[in-house]
Amino acid sequence: MPALKMKIVLTTPYYPPNLGGVEVHVRDLAVRLIKNGFEVEVVTSSGRDDRVRVREVASIPVPYSPIPLRFPEIEGDIFHSHVPSPFFAREVAKRGMSPHVVTYHNDVVVPERVNGYCIPRRIGRIVEEIACDVTRYVLDGADVVIATTEDYAKTSPILKDYDVEVIPNAVDVERYEFELEKEDYVIYVGRLVEYKGLPILMRAMRIVQKSLPLRLVVVGDGEDRRAFERLARYLGVESEFLGRVSEGRKIELIKRARVLVLPSKSRLEAFGIVLLEAMACGTPVIGSNVAGVRSVAREGGMVFHDIEDLAEKIMKIATSEGLARALGRKGRRVVEERYSWKVVLKRITELYESLT
Repeated sequence: MPALKMKIVLTTPYYPPNLGGVEVHVRDLAVRLIKNGFEVEVVTSSGRDDRVRVREVASIPVPYSPIPLRFPEIEGDIFHSHVPSPFFAREVAKRGMSPHVVTYHNDVVVPERVNGYCIPRRIGRIVEEIACDVTRYVLDGADVVIATTEDYAKTSPILKDYDVEVIPNAVDVERYEFELEKEDYVIYVGRLVEYKGLPILMRAMRIVQKSLPLRLVVVGDGEDRRAFERLARYLGVESEFLGRVSEGRKIELIKRARVLVLPSKSRLEAFGIVLLEAMACGTPVIGSNVAGVRSVAREGGMVFHDIEDLAEKIMKIATSEGLARALGRKGRRVVEERYSWKVVLKRITELYESLT
């Protein structure tokens, strides 16, 4: 607990109930800071929370990167911005609000489709260049830049040019019951959008299901859900699309799965908090070979390189109880030691206190 009550101003493009890894991370950080004696205010384009003071700012609703029209004159001891979507952080930098801490969650990469609309690559490059310029302006003036993995920082076209403090994302370990008895399904948890790579997993499951009675359970919703359901029927993959479920139900499903797969194929996926959730439950994980994701996945499971490799690794875990249990125990231990909020919050608060 800080010696004197310190006010932390968190800025984020979106805040829950909007869904996303950054939103959840900022919410959990805010709630835990308050419990540890800090005063917290969140500045965002959209969100609400009975436990946290959230100030919504009128913004231009650019997908993934809302641009604030007015930014409040707000006082604080620490300003902690979360990017990508760098326009809220830019307002902090422009006004000289400091000390300014910036957590860089992932690079800006414009997907092939946004909200169901195809984005021409030429336009995508322009958007990425603008975001890059704004982000560099923010990072150039930041007191501290946080990256969530060293792997991602070293491979980012932006982050590689900055000195960073590596502080990972976290989960509340106590919420996840450790369970080694599993049921015959593979689980995907996340938004149903193209860059998350669900078709890769479905094609791998078509191979798996020729040999093993493992069904695919899909938790989450998104703009591409109907297309993915059609693809599953076309491939003949036995699958269940459950849509959004309660937090308790989600944890129960993860806990009982043979393996959780995060098949994202884009640098928009830079960490994968869902990997930590599975590891906390003792569920082995398989992640794609993209920066950040692979760093986390290797600590509680495996990394795949293509569809055939993914199918092989699913079957390897599913048919080897000894391997699955060893990965499950290892994952839980790693989360407790490195990725629990108790550990991560201590590092963040020590960083804050070093700047005041």
